[in-house]
Amino acid sequence: MKIKAKNWMIPLVVASLFGTQSAGVIAGERESLEEVRATTMSLIELLVQEGVLSKQKADTLLQQAQQAKQKAKEEAEALAAQNPQPVDQAIAGQPKSIRVQYVPEHVKNEMRAEIEQDVMKKLNYKTEERLGLPEWIDRIEWTGALRLRYQQDMFSDSNTIPGALNNEVQNMVVNNTTEDRERQRVRALFGANIRINEWLNGGIRFTTGMLQTPVTPNQTEGFSQGKFVFGLDRAFLEAKPYEWLTLTGGRFANPFFTGNQTFGTDLLWDPDLAFDGFVARANPAINNHWKLFSTVGAFPIEEVESSDTNKAKDKWLYAAQGGIEWTASNDSKVKLGVAYYDFKNVEGERNQGTNSLEYAGTVPLWRQKGNHTFSINDGTVTGFPRCGSGGLCGLASQFQLINFTGEVDLAVFDPVHVILHGAYVQNIGFDEKEIQRRTGARYNKENEGYELSLMVGQPMIKKLHDWQVFGGYRRLEADAMLDGFTDSNFRLGGTDAKGFYVGAQYGVGKNAWLSSRYVSADEISGQPFSVDTFFVDFNGRF
Repeated sequence: MKIKAKNWMIPLVVASLFGTQSAGVIAGERESLEEVRATTMSLIELLVQEGVLSKQKADTLLQQAQQAKQKAKEEAEALAAQNPQPVDQAIAGQPKSIRVQYVPEHVKNEMRAEIEQDVMKKLNYKTEERLGLPEWIDRIEWTGALRLRYQQDMFSDSNTIPGALNNEVQNMVVNNTTEDRERQRVRALFGANIRINEWLNGGIRFTTGMLQTPVTPNQTEGFSQGKFVFGLDRAFLEAKPYEWLTLTGGRFANPFFTGNQTFGTDLLWDPDLAFDGFVARANPAINNHWKLFSTVGAFPIEEVESSDTNKAKDKWLYAAQGGIEWTASNDSKVKLGVAYYDFKNVEGERNQGTNSLEYAGTVPLWRQKGNHTFSINDGTVTGFPRCGSGGLCGLASQFQLINFTGEVDLAVFDPVHVILHGAYVQNIGFDEKEIQRRTGARYNKENEGYELSLMVGQPMIKKLHDWQVFGGYRRLEADAMLDGFTDSNFRLGGTDAKGFYVGAQYGVGKNAWLSSRYVSADEISGQPFSVDTFFVDFNGRF
């Protein structure tokens, strides 16, 4: 590995070795120059020893420097012959001619950065040689996070019993509605970002949590239950053919603009949800202040093996989002986005005929609670009672969402920011006539949701004494969104929920912080089920 010296580097080193100047330089200046020359020559010798600079190039550099010194000496002698001047006059401060090579500050900085980068690369390479380590280790960045959580769930005395919630209309499979619950929970994330080449990156991540839930990596502590589960949560390849275009495939983090995730502003999606599929993101810059962004993707939700006896179809999400971002000269930002989410084949279909299970695959593989449901059989299928009594429950509505998201980040008090966030969603796929035709029942139109929140403090907690406080209000009606993928902390997951949250975070060291959050949520129209939840987290990341 060799330093890629620019054309101006050799003259600069030569000048630092043997700077040119006229006769009459005082003894102190000469002594200082000699010290600089000696130091520079020692540096060249060290670079040769470390293999950064070849011996041949070093000899050439010294030869050029010697020639420059001789030329400077000849010029000085010629100048002295033309303008004789006693040394005592020079010491007394008489005017004299001095020629100094000027190096612009940006050139100095560029030279310093290039030398430092090349030297460190060379030293790292030599370390790999000595330790026998492969080259690809330098292309892997290890990441991880640990969180210890105390969680208290507090239920209202007016809540209905679990059996009343597990009905056919909203089939909320809830085991406890009255007894407060305290849990100690842990979350561990460990992954790697991999630089494959100049345009292709990849990543993997493992996380704790129950394997059958896509929304939370929390693991409730209790050593009698044995080992914690550790599963693959991220696996993706990411190509960047152009600076403004990114193509990603596999399993990856939410690619859509939903707000600042550090204080939980996401009306639709759980912050830990992974997306499977393919996504393309374009972020062209108009100028220094304005930038466009767009995201288009296709995401498989559930693969169904269709056949003559299984007429259900694969469940997919097709989505697109576009928007604009403005950045002020003081780093304040305004970002607006509009998204369309089209969930295909997620609604239930009624089985046709006695003992038929041909549409059993339309039942969702994973749910939380809140969406309107119905029985996909009439109770005559052997071993499958009606929905609400342990039978097969399909979703009543189709889901085609229009989502608006906006955020204003005021940095006028930097490093303290003030962030205002707002979001609105409407399920335009909710069709009362179509639902009645397919299910044989009528459901109220509850297909909208919104959220407003405010944060004051550092946008991200990174070091000691960083802080933020936040609060917000959220309302998400029963069929405004698929209940399986919403925030698992708000009313313990799902839709048909309204309420507020407040919280604070404080840095106790580099990459370590404490956070606390209080969430109070009630039902909107369903059976009485209110939950207040209190969290205290100790977080660390690397």
